[in-house]
Amino acid sequence: VPRTQSEWRQIVEQFNSRWNFPHCCGALDGKHVNIIPPANSGSYYYIYKQRFSIVLMALVDADYKFIFVDIACNGRVSDGGIFRESTLSAALESNALDFPPPEPLPRCTLFIPYMVVADAAFPLKDYIQKPYSQNGLTQTYLQLQTE
Repeated sequence: VPRTQSEWRQIVEQFNSRWNFPHCCGALDGKHVNIIPPANSGSYYYIYKQRFSIVLMALVDADYKFIFVDIACNGRVSDGGIFRESTLSAALESNALDFPPPEPLPRCTLFIPYMVVADAAFPLKDYIQKPYSQNGLTQTYLQLQTE
């Protein structure tokens, strides 16, 4: 895990140059890994997809290289729940990872925090950006978005 603002800025530059996404320190998600459950584990690892799994929670850089990995949780727990209990969550919440301080985006005066991107399963935080919920949008607006 990068420990200095300089190291984070290198990752940010990767995201900006490769994906045209400024202030991004990583992409976060969880993926199920199928397993043969340990003896006497019952339904502890059983998930709704009729299989047994654990979840690999990872933060990756712009080249999909792992920055942080957590594989300690059974597949029944949601990505958001796993993240909430992770050391990564605690480190981000306390700024122990030393993200750079908020700065304006190019050609902008508004100060924007450095962040990780994640899907809708994760909480919206100053340091996590997730997709905008489309709840309450009109059908016309949704059609315009898909055209």
